[in-house]
Amino acid sequence: MLHRVSLRSILGLLLALGMVCGGPLVAQQTERGQGRGGQGQAQQGGGEGPRASNAPPVFKVEWVRPPSQTGQVPVVQENIADSNIELRQYGPAAKELLTSGTPGSESTPFTVWSGACTGPFAITFRMKNNYVDLTGLGRIRWMVKTSGFHEVRPVVKLADGTLLVGDHTDSSVAMFNVREFALADVRWIKLDPNRVVTLGVNGPANQIWVNNPDLSKVDEVGFVDLMPGSGHGVGGYIHLGKIEVFGKAIRRETTTSSR
Repeated sequence: MLHRVSLRSILGLLLALGMVCGGPLVAQQTERGQGRGGQGQAQQGGGEGPRASNAPPVFKVEWVRPPSQTGQVPVVQENIADSNIELRQYGPAAKELLTSGTPGSESTPFTVWSGACTGPFAITFRMKNNYVDLTGLGRIRWMVKTSGFHEVRPVVKLADGTLLVGDHTDSSVAMFNVREFALADVRWIKLDPNRVVTLGVNGPANQIWVNNPDLSKVDEVGFVDLMPGSGHGVGGYIHLGKIEVFGKAIRRETTTSSR
């Protein structure tokens, strides 16, 4: 004899089977989702990986105004607080980079300003006693403000003298802001140290990227503005404040005279 099965009984049976069979699947999916979430947090901000605090600080550039200076004047070695860090300038317009702001002020901090620069320029910093290894978790953190279409880009000078400019940009930063990025995520182009323009490399298809540059022994680290400033007032420029570099210090080789 056939027994009639109600629709409610069928739905109840399907629901029970779904809970039994689906439980492990849901748990597995949740576990996988947590794994992706962990990676997502680690890669937040463009796949930058672990934060710079995982790499030790190597050096910090802080701008100061020596007693001999008043007002806006060209940036010189004495504007760097740490005497163990040497200022390097590339391009004629680098000497037109000016100090700006008020020491100790939070609203108008003491920085450097590119509005008066009549061409592209690069500014780098060199530790007197150490190279810096920027592989792995190497990072840069800097305080920037930009106007117009101006962009702040990183620059490195390798131990062999090659000057490179990176494709990381900080732009459209209307108010002073701290930005941080990993060097492992940056692609590099060779930079002419005299004219501060990008250069190609020998290879097929008009290759311009420098593949896998050796960042294990970097001589200088800094920034570049590839556009001329528009002068005083509202226009096109970059402001750059404190700069911090994270990586590993490599002692420079010392030479001894032969007897």
